[in-house]
Amino acid sequence: MSTRRKIKMALKAAKVVGGIGLLTYVGLFIVFFFDLDGKLLYHVVEPFLVKHYDAMERKNPLESPYKDVPKGQETL
Repeated sequence: MSTRRKIKMALKAAKVVGGIGLLTYVGLFIVFFFDLDGKLLYHVVEPFLVKHYDAMERKNPLESPYKDVPKGQETL
């Protein structure tokens, strides 16, 4: 393989890597500029978490007698 061909292959690889890097940069800039990650969390993830955690049964510590509090966790 000649030196000229190696240089052409290296330049082509650099162009491909640079193009991928540029597309990644533009994509991340768009996500940042329009706050798409926050909107995804607010509109998709948060309602799922609210639905899940609101349906959980919880023990109400105010309803349990004081004697059932484990040793070392008494309030002063």
